Amino acid sequence: MEERLRILRKQIQALFEKTRDKDALESLRIKYLGRKGEINKLFKDIAQLPVEQKRTYGNKINQLKQDINQALKARLQKFQPKDKEKIDLLLPGKKPYIGHIHPLSKIFDELIMFFTNFGFSIATGPEIEYDWYNFKALNMPRDHPARDMFSSFYIKDDLLLRSHTSPVQIRVMENQKPPIKIMCPGRCYRYDAFDASHAPVFHQIEALYVDKGVSFGELKWLLSKFVKFLFGPKTKYLLRPSFFPFTEPSGELVISCAVCGGSGCSVCGNSGWLELGGCGMVHPQVLKNVKISTKEYSGYALGIGIERVAMIKYVIDDIRVFFNNDIRFLEQF
Repeated sequence: MEERLRILRKQIQALFEKTRDKDALESLRIKYLGRKGEINKLFKDIAQLPVEQKRTYGNKINQLKQDINQALKARLQKFQPKDKEKIDLLLPGKKPYIGHIHPLSKIFDELIMFFTNFGFSIATGPEIEYDWYNFKALNMPRDHPARDMFSSFYIKDDLLLRSHTSPVQIRVMENQKPPIKIMCPGRCYRYDAFDASHAPVFHQIEALYVDKGVSFGELKWLLSKFVKFLFGPKTKYLLRPSFFPFTEPSGELVISCAVCGGSGCSVCGNSGWLELGGCGMVHPQVLKNVKISTKEYSGYALGIGIERVAMIKYVIDDIRVFFNNDIRFLEQF
C-alpha cells in the first residue's frame, strides 16, 4: 500500500507539470479527486487492511489528497493573467460606427409616402393568423391548389404564420364599410430555402381600394405613377395577364431592367424585364365573404415585395445581404 501511494504521488506530479491549460487541469482533478477518482478508490481498499494499519494509511491518503489540492491551486495560478490590462484615460476613445437607415426601411418609407399621397391609410394585423383570413376568405378553400404556392408555416391545423399581408385586407373589410382605401405593410413567412432569391422571412406592402365605380383603368393609372415615382420617369412597365385566386382579372407588373435598360442582361435573364408584383380587381367572392355587396361596390388590390423592390432599385443580386447586418453593406445607403 505504501509503495502504491509513492508511485501515485510521482505519477500525479509528472502529469501536473505537463498540463498547459485549465481544461487539462480540471480533467486531472476529476480523475484523482472526483467521486469516482483514484483517491476514493484508495479509501475503499483500507477495509482490507489489518486494524492496526488502517489509521496509518488513512492519514497518508488524506495527506496525499491535501498535497494534490495544493498542487492544483499552485498550478492554476500559473494560468491566471499576471498583469491586468492598463487603461490610459487620456487616450482618445474609439469612434463608434454611425448608424445607417436599412435599405428595406428606406423602401418602406418611400412606398408609405407614395400611397399616403394618394389617400391610402396604414392598416396592420397579426403575424400569427387564422386559416380563414390567410386563405379561405381570399377564395382559397382547404383543397385549393393555389395554397401550394405559399408554402406556409402551420402552428396547428387552423393557425399559421401569415404567408402574405392580404389577411389584413380581410380584417379591415369585415369591420369597415366602403369606401376602404388602405395599405398593409408587414412581415410575412413562407417555407422557402434561404438562397440568393428566396427567404423564409420577407416583407410586403399591399394596397386595397374598395368603393363604388372602382375600375381596372384606375389601377393601371396608379401603377404607372408608382413605377415613375420609385424607379424614375424613363422606366417602362407592362401589365401581363396572371392568376391569383383573390383577384379577377389578375395582372403581373413588370418593369424594364434597371441594369441594362431593357436591352437584356444576366440579371433579367436577357428578357429586358423584371417582375415587380401582382395586382388585379378584387374577386367578387372575396367581397361576398366579407359581406360587401358586389352589385354596389368593386375594388382593386396590389402587392409588392419590399426585398424585390430594393434588389431592383439598388441592383443587388442576393437577398441574404439584407439580413447579414454587415456594416460595410449598410454604409452604402
